[in-house]
Amino acid sequence: MPNWLFNLSSLTDLDLSSNYGIRGQLSRNLGNLCKLRALNLNSNNIFGTLTEVIDGLSECTNSSMETLDLTFNQLSGNIPNSLGFLKNLRSLRLRNNSFTGSIPDTIGNLSSLEQLYLSYNQMSGAIPESLGKLVSLVYLDLHENSWEGVITEAHLVNMSRLTEISIGKLSENISVVFNISPDWIPPFKLKFVQIQSCQLGPKFPTWLKNQDQLKNLIINFARISDSIPEWFLRLGLHLDELDLAYNNLSGMPPNSLQFNLGSNVDLSSNSFKGPLPLWSSNLTTLYLRNNSFSGPIPRDIGMVLPLLTDLDISRNSLTGGIPLSIGNMTSLTTLVISNNRLSGDIPDFWSNIPDLYILDMSNNSLTGRIPTSIGSLSFVKFLILSGNNLSGKLPSSLRNCTSTFSLDLGDNQLSGRLPAWIGKDMPSLLILRLRNNSLTGNIPSSICALSSLHILDLSENSLSGIIPTCLGNLSGFKAGLKTEDTEPYEGRLQVVAKGRVLVYQSTLYLVNSIDLSSNKFRGNIPAELTSLFRLGTLNLSMNGLTGPIPETIGRLERIETLDLSMNKLTGRIPQSMAALTFLNHLNLSHNNLSGRIPTGNQFQTLTDPSIYEGNIALCGDPLPTKCENSGTKPYPGGNVDEDENEEDDLEKLWFFLVVGLGYFLGFWGVCAV
Repeated sequence: MPNWLFNLSSLTDLDLSSNYGIRGQLSRNLGNLCKLRALNLNSNNIFGTLTEVIDGLSECTNSSMETLDLTFNQLSGNIPNSLGFLKNLRSLRLRNNSFTGSIPDTIGNLSSLEQLYLSYNQMSGAIPESLGKLVSLVYLDLHENSWEGVITEAHLVNMSRLTEISIGKLSENISVVFNISPDWIPPFKLKFVQIQSCQLGPKFPTWLKNQDQLKNLIINFARISDSIPEWFLRLGLHLDELDLAYNNLSGMPPNSLQFNLGSNVDLSSNSFKGPLPLWSSNLTTLYLRNNSFSGPIPRDIGMVLPLLTDLDISRNSLTGGIPLSIGNMTSLTTLVISNNRLSGDIPDFWSNIPDLYILDMSNNSLTGRIPTSIGSLSFVKFLILSGNNLSGKLPSSLRNCTSTFSLDLGDNQLSGRLPAWIGKDMPSLLILRLRNNSLTGNIPSSICALSSLHILDLSENSLSGIIPTCLGNLSGFKAGLKTEDTEPYEGRLQVVAKGRVLVYQSTLYLVNSIDLSSNKFRGNIPAELTSLFRLGTLNLSMNGLTGPIPETIGRLERIETLDLSMNKLTGRIPQSMAALTFLNHLNLSHNNLSGRIPTGNQFQTLTDPSIYEGNIALCGDPLPTKCENSGTKPYPGGNVDEDENEEDDLEKLWFFLVVGLGYFLGFWGVCAV
């Protein structure tokens, strides 16, 4: 700010908000503008502390400051105690900065304060009881900080004008406890309540009994183990939003709840049971995932809720088919019905829902072919049909889904060749998962054009031919994923890594994996694959690959899981693998590798003999077979005669049987990440 500005001693209003691009620290000279009533520096690049400015203003004989808005800057440090001297302050907006420390006790001196916005900072500590002296307060927003301690009636008892309260941080960790008497009657009438990750339970908070003007009620992670009480229904509320997710609420949600046009309901992650509640046709979003709802999806759901944009009823115990009336929800952008017990064919109504963005029907018992009309979803980002009993070929109409980020059709009974159009017409793919189907033929070279791909899983099919060398051109495994390339979705994806099935959710975009295992590939491992230096998992096991392990394997500097077992690989284990410092799961067993197992660096941590078993010409630690001094052959005592070869064949037979049993049992032992 120019110095001449600070000479305007009669200035009363200063608004330099938004696009003025002010950079630097706040000048102490602002404190000389004692007649300033409103200072708005919202949305600039101001950093440093607030202390000198507030100290300066507090020294004015009679500070006129009524409105102070420093929202969306980079201010840090504590809020100074001198704030309490700005007796005329009515609006204090400091949200979306980096303030630390606690709220000063002197806040209670601001008896004229109507608006207090401190959300989205890094503040901590106990919320002072002096907050309860703010008799004029209407809006209290302390959301997304790291508060701790206890909140009692003393914090709220004098706030008779309060209409909005927001406190907490969406997290499973609870550090704030509401210790309020069940008989307390608040002096205020709230319209907006947002309390997250604060302990209100185990009972539904009775201080809401007289809050008959509520429009938005958001209470998450509050450890409420109760049902929705009758007194709540008697309030006769017409809500815009009801969000009680991540508690332990039980029973059947009452059908008498009433909602305004465009309202949102989220009862996810509770213990509700019974049939799906449908409520009012005014709803636009309905999230009921991760409960115990049972029975069929109501046949008329699309007629009762025609305005829905988001429907998530996943992770329940719903049965029966997918109702045709869902095709009546023409505004739908999110449909998630995964992890239920749904059966029957997928209906062919998708051309009626052109704006669908997320479609997840995974982990049900759906049968039949993928309907052609799914290809009309040109805006769909997540197309997830895995874990069903779908059959037939991939419909060519899917090539119209040109915006898709994640195509997951794994764990079905799909057949036919891997279509070339996936690589040509789906350029935005980040995830291609077709594992555990009956696909045949070669990997088309067009797959190599998927420059954003960071998960490629074609395992457990009947694919054949050689592994294309052009897979080394998959630049998504060479460059980090940009945040603008990602989209939020609370879906899950199974990835085989570290020798077991891992389930990724929020960390999915950090995974870089290629899995071509359990197919019929032949030929050499392409050396070009070793240029994918961000690759975290490479699984080529259980194929018919021959030739040596590429000498350049050491270039895979981020590799954590490398499984080349059960092929026909020959030659020595490259010494360059010792440089793979992230490698923690290695399997080279049951090949024809020979020579001394490398030592030093990462090999010192890979001491399980099963890593190398079934390679009769390998020697050295951790195998019991010692090497000759030349390091190229086992000692003569370690040579294998014909009888031992027969024993080795039996061991391999047992190995295949055990592996098969392990894959079967693996479905019952999924490890979540």
